[in-house]
Amino acid sequence: MSNAEISAITTKLLEAKKAKGVSFTDLEAALDRDEVWIAAVIYRQASASEDEASKLLHALGLSEDLLPELTSYPVKGLGPIVPTDPLIYRFYEIMQVYGMPMKEVIHEKFGDGIMSAIDFTLEIEKEADPKGDRVKVIMNGKFLPYKKW
Repeated sequence: MSNAEISAITTKLLEAKKAKGVSFTDLEAALDRDEVWIAAVIYRQASASEDEASKLLHALGLSEDLLPELTSYPVKGLGPIVPTDPLIYRFYEIMQVYGMPMKEVIHEKFGDGIMSAIDFTLEIEKEADPKGDRVKVIMNGKFLPYKKW
């Protein structure tokens, strides 16, 4: 997502986060929600309840006039087809290289279906390694078999 594609609300929230000197981990403690989900709310890829939005705005020192924006249902997944940000592009590259193998292994283990992106969690962990720290990404989604009729 380029700077031009980042919404005004996202920019305002990120600026407040920076000004307050808080991390997503700090916000996780304040909202009792996962840091990745909170980042998705900030980037308008998820919607918060009024209580969650209020806690987020309070933690960032912002007024509740932004409440309607954070509780509305966002349009998800907008952006370039092939991402240009190097870190995001690597996830795209992972899917290009490992997408079909992952699909085949999932089908072999579960049958014909998909992994839900709705009944889903995503965790990002830092794993210390003497050869260089590792990024551990854990995707956990409910298996949804295709219906036969």
